[in-house]
Amino acid sequence: MIFVNYKTYEEGTGQKALGLTKALEEAAQEARIKIIPVVQTADIKEVSSSTILEIWAQKIDPVEFGANTGSVIAEAVVEDGATGTFLNHSENRLESFEELAKASDIAKEASLKTLIFASNLEELKNICSLNPNFVAYEPPELIGSTTSSVAQANPEIIGKAVEIARLASIPLIVGAGIHSEQDIKKSLSLGAAGFAIATNIVKATNPKAAVLELAKGYQ
Repeated sequence: MIFVNYKTYEEGTGQKALGLTKALEEAAQEARIKIIPVVQTADIKEVSSSTILEIWAQKIDPVEFGANTGSVIAEAVVEDGATGTFLNHSENRLESFEELAKASDIAKEASLKTLIFASNLEELKNICSLNPNFVAYEPPELIGSTTSSVAQANPEIIGKAVEIARLASIPLIVGAGIHSEQDIKKSLSLGAAGFAIATNIVKATNPKAAVLELAKGYQ
């Protein structure tokens, strides 16, 4: 399983998001792995209607219907076709655990799956108490790196994170610089259930080829 975060990269925006999603769909079918595009709110409806892939939102806010100008509500992304959402990503962290818990509850009420991000092991333990569908561990210093990854720099920490998630019966997703077949293979051997990847796929000259290269780590 690979979550592909389009972020606000030009290559994953508007019409280009449609083309990128088509390439990922082809790669998913060829490699026989699950790929979940995580797209900008404005693109959810168009992208979800153009693909057989499951589409996720990059965020929702801990608010419901009301006077919340500029906020993203769960019901809106569901209506547009999203089936899940990231929460607490390092680039869009919620201000408190209470807000995170509220966003998690709102997502569940709207039947949205959740992947909640943690930047350290203590936070991961707290997040597991919210019982999301997936948890992710991303050391902040390695996010966006194209030269190093958590699997290379600190593989032991993946094993510790896997154990925390396993005790809560929640699959662990690994991010932070994952960019090679070796990163995939090593993380899987340590118990990871999947990956959150952005730059190395979205900004690749050939995203389909990039996914297929990463997918070799599953073999």
